[in-house]
Amino acid sequence: MRIFKCQGEKLLKKELKGDFNFFIEEANIDQKSKGYGLIRDKTKLSPEVASIASVGYGLAALVIGVERKWICFQKAYDRVNRTLDTFLNHMESIHGFFYHFIHMETAKRVWNCEISIIDTAIFICGAILVGEYFKGEIKEKAEQLYRNIDWNWYLNKNSNQFYMGYSPEKGFFGHWDMYAEQLMLYVLAVASPTFPVNKSTYDDFKKPTTDYGEIKNIIYTYCGTLFTYQYSHAWIDFRKRKDENGIDWFENSVKATLANRKYCIENSKKYKTYGENSWGLTACIGPKGYSGEFGAMPAFSKLEGNDGTISPSGAAGSIVFTPELSIQALEYYYNHFPKFWGKYGLKDAYNLEGSKPWYAEEYIGIDKCISMVMIENYLTGLIWKYFMQNKHILQGLDKLNITQKVGGIANVTK
Repeated sequence: MRIFKCQGEKLLKKELKGDFNFFIEEANIDQKSKGYGLIRDKTKLSPEVASIASVGYGLAALVIGVERKWICFQKAYDRVNRTLDTFLNHMESIHGFFYHFIHMETAKRVWNCEISIIDTAIFICGAILVGEYFKGEIKEKAEQLYRNIDWNWYLNKNSNQFYMGYSPEKGFFGHWDMYAEQLMLYVLAVASPTFPVNKSTYDDFKKPTTDYGEIKNIIYTYCGTLFTYQYSHAWIDFRKRKDENGIDWFENSVKATLANRKYCIENSKKYKTYGENSWGLTACIGPKGYSGEFGAMPAFSKLEGNDGTISPSGAAGSIVFTPELSIQALEYYYNHFPKFWGKYGLKDAYNLEGSKPWYAEEYIGIDKCISMVMIENYLTGLIWKYFMQNKHILQGLDKLNITQKVGGIANVTK
């Protein structure tokens, strides 16, 4: 039984170190393996499977580790360098895009999964970050991986929208037709030095707005799941920037996070897991398995998939948007539910709706990652600092007219 409570910055650093350890210990570091540097998607379910998004965020972990002296510079440099070699020399790809899930040892596609534009983008963001941080041949390799991507191949010319997926068996499917986590796609794609797309691709996706009580004009996503408001912000510092139509994407994520919490408070009689300090509906594993549709209003979805499951990555991944509320939630999880803590920090999710509390035994890379990167951005702004030094990212924002407002870039959120 835990005796001492852990609060505030001390808890954030404790969680941050647990997140970092996930990306260090769940990686393939066999130098003889074609899958060197690949990082597990999950710790227990299908441990032989890596995800390219997990690898992208794992590159960010190495930057954090060096700065916090959890790993020496040279060791991290070598690990990053070899990981980029894996993607340049061994990974299956089509037009520069990579498969979503790959085998940890062989670097080959598994589960007949799709060639993923969004997961490739997350990986590329990680590569760009380490290129800016480590410089030298790492920056050259990151640049090559970025230059290899033919964004126009993944674009539906009729709708002027990116497809959501492609497989050799089915061809292209789905569309990024409304707002979700994909803002990074447009920044990367319009700034490509080899295969750029037109700014109109950003202009043409739907940006529906609505109010949620006193929270006004939220540009909302299909099922209101928080990761859709977080992922692009993990890399790109949208603070103090608006597009030519006056959209402030950072402020929009603030509003969506507040709406998510408000929804949990308002539905706390229906789900006893929910409450003022137990909020943050987002994709995670639940008692019935993984779901990407745990969400809150406003949303197009009827939210029929909600079952009372809460993931700490919802609040942690929103810490730059709602610092005090997110810290209060993390303190609540840590101090009230000892079984919710493990070797990599807070576990993936919990649910109090059954006859006894349910706690995930699983850690999922993309949930650990958003907690890690956003906590570091809140504490120091580290990831934003280096990522925003990349000339392509700055050019992409300029081409999209997501420009700096009067007053300059804000200080770190903290």
